[in-house]
Amino acid sequence: MARKILLDVDTGVDDALAIILASKSTDAQLLAITTVNGNVSLEKATVNTLKVLTLLHKEGDIPVIQGAHAPLRRPCFFEHSVHGNDGLGGALPHFKPTAQPADGYAPDYIIEQANRYPGELTLVMTGPLTNLALALEKCPDLPKLVAGVVYMGGAAFTHGNVTPVAEYNMYVDPEAARKVIHAGFAPLVQVGLDVTRKALLTRENIGSLVDSPIKQFIKTCTADYIKRYEARNNVAACALHDPLAVAYALKPELLHLEEMFVEVETNSQFCDGQTVCDRQQRLGKPANVNVATEIDSDAFLSYFLHSIQN
Repeated sequence: MARKILLDVDTGVDDALAIILASKSTDAQLLAITTVNGNVSLEKATVNTLKVLTLLHKEGDIPVIQGAHAPLRRPCFFEHSVHGNDGLGGALPHFKPTAQPADGYAPDYIIEQANRYPGELTLVMTGPLTNLALALEKCPDLPKLVAGVVYMGGAAFTHGNVTPVAEYNMYVDPEAARKVIHAGFAPLVQVGLDVTRKALLTRENIGSLVDSPIKQFIKTCTADYIKRYEARNNVAACALHDPLAVAYALKPELLHLEEMFVEVETNSQFCDGQTVCDRQQRLGKPANVNVATEIDSDAFLSYFLHSIQN
């Protein structure tokens, strides 16, 4: 049976690929997409989401609800150097979405859907966790209502991608992340850089796709991303950070998890946004997050490529 998911995005390049996967996989029932400030502004993230859904001919099927326009306490921190000024790497510059955002506010909508499908809804968060933190402020019992939360974010035992220790989503709104990881969601799964850096889409992978508007979109939106990733990491590929979070929600066998106590640093000159993962239980605190530590990369890539061509 297809899993009911709600996808929360700050639509840049890899969020767009996550939307394609969640929309086309037969394992997913994508109920809605909520948008949040992050890689780009809330407005751009929303327009980009609507563009991708229009490209997929899904604009009438999946509502898009706007959420937080800024982190809880901090100024916005966009990632144009990775995703381009438009967030989609220059793809679809003149493409007009054929739908508008649905009425409502994402934190309220998350609560409404959790109440509508108690125990059935999985929240997949691929941007900063601001919307979910705001929903928790309004509904502290939310962890009891959902089937679980999967978030793309964090770097348990590897270096960050914004600072030496912080992954982008955690860095942008560490206060929101801290609220989420201590809220009592079970399961709460961290799909971080430890595994997403092993989920790589190459030019050859893209070339293997059947010719279609989706293939052309993926080729265009990832082009600059691949060049930048190669310059920094000496690997010509696009890391499929956000699609891996979606894939785990649908196919949990793709990742190996370890239960750990996790804390997010919010008050440090150099380490804000760091996910401190206590693998050896040195702090003596109970586990609150299932941290992804290993990935079946070949199985994931096969699943991703097969699903987006359905």
